[in-house]
Amino acid sequence: MDDENNWLPELLLLENFGGDWENYFNAVYQVFEQDFEQTKPRFAGHKVNLKRHPTYNSKSATFWHMISEGKDESERTPDIRRCERIAWIKTIIEEFQEIQPTKNSKVLWWLEMRGSEERYHLALPDFTYLIVIAKRKDFVLPWTAFYVEYEHQRRKYRKKYEKYWESVGSQKS
Repeated sequence: MDDENNWLPELLLLENFGGDWENYFNAVYQVFEQDFEQTKPRFAGHKVNLKRHPTYNSKSATFWHMISEGKDESERTPDIRRCERIAWIKTIIEEFQEIQPTKNSKVLWWLEMRGSEERYHLALPDFTYLIVIAKRKDFVLPWTAFYVEYEHQRRKYRKKYEKYWESVGSQKS
């Protein structure tokens, strides 16, 4: 992990479980369970709820979206980079501040509309990791979180971030 992101928890590595996927998966779920079910983080003053259905192997839809990838819900597959970073999600959510980010901010953010729903996008300053949180009336739903592997994808998210804050600035004028 680079120095810029050294405030985040250590990665949860499969190799630390001797390559045993079942034990690793259980450990990943334990982190999620501790962070979102046993303790309840808050986000911008709102309660953080979980999308419970559909469940996968008795795990909430939120958990499954945090650790897997794929367009078709029934065919999502676990993504090791998402699993490794499971402990980052709560830490980033708790670091979030609903003010315009500065050059020293640990978490950058912007809003996007998805249909009629407003969604927060939280990113690390290097845009290597992104969390999407759906804004509801009295609570928020963590929707997904993922490692952004390719530089062109990082540039795309940086442009969305910059465009959002440019539009917010022009609305104030």
